[in-house]
Amino acid sequence: MTVGRFAPSPSGSLHLGSLRTALLAWCAARHEQGGFLVRMEDLTTGAAPVREREQLDDLARLGLDHDGPVVRQSERRHLYDAAVDRLVAAGRTYPCYCSRREIREAAAAPHGPPTGTYPGTCRGLDERARRERERGGRRPALRLLADGTRVSFVDRLHGERSGEVDDFVLRRADGVAAYNLAVVVDDADQGVDQVVRGDDLLPTTPRQVLLQRLLGLPTPAYLHVPLVLGPDGERLAKRHGAVGLSDRLRAGDTPERVLGLLAGSVGLASPGEAVTAEQVLGRFDPDRLPRAPWILDPGLLEVK
Repeated sequence: MTVGRFAPSPSGSLHLGSLRTALLAWCAARHEQGGFLVRMEDLTTGAAPVREREQLDDLARLGLDHDGPVVRQSERRHLYDAAVDRLVAAGRTYPCYCSRREIREAAAAPHGPPTGTYPGTCRGLDERARRERERGGRRPALRLLADGTRVSFVDRLHGERSGEVDDFVLRRADGVAAYNLAVVVDDADQGVDQVVRGDDLLPTTPRQVLLQRLLGLPTPAYLHVPLVLGPDGERLAKRHGAVGLSDRLRAGDTPERVLGLLAGSVGLASPGEAVTAEQVLGRFDPDRLPRAPWILDPGLLEVK
């Protein structure tokens, strides 16, 4: 049975972009008569019960039900540590003492690496050099020794994609597992075999596929959906106005009208139509989703 999931960070209320991704993830799972899980990605935020409750209430008001208990990353550190230990034992890691500033400067140098990739500064450090950095007060992060591996995968909406994997962080200097490691471990542990998420994460997917292969874990089917953008063309955020479900309800909308707005942005509802989640599910076709982002009308974001 297909198992999909929605994995928000409980750092604040869900905005229309997150709610649309949740709707599409729910539809994709239920379209296959599959299960749908909710996981709180709270590694960096810590447990936030109030925000978590708000997010779960928003999903419920839209009719996006989920199966089983909510899983929290903050309670799963032992799983991440075990995965890191396996990679260390396989000789696929090394400590990195670089600051973010040093990495940015290396990337900006002539003939530096592509933006966002690690230049490998600490890859060849010997034990003496590592001790010197630690005596200077530097605590190392742990990076994957990727060896520039090129990884290909197939996305249902975007087709075959390929990318060269850099030596990305597995565990931060404070001991917290990095996102790419945690999400791979979590999806495998929960039996998730269908991942629907924003297409801003397409570039990081080769990293995750490589980890899956190194750890002997299955690779799920991926479907990266377009983002929701504010009128300025930037990724939707609270600064854009009334972007949350509670904002829309205070503005006089109903959950069904909000669902109609979200569904209409991907061709699953007519303009102004109020719909239920079940109605959207009945119209859902993952192979007919648009690739272009949805730019919100400025008038929508005003509360009158």
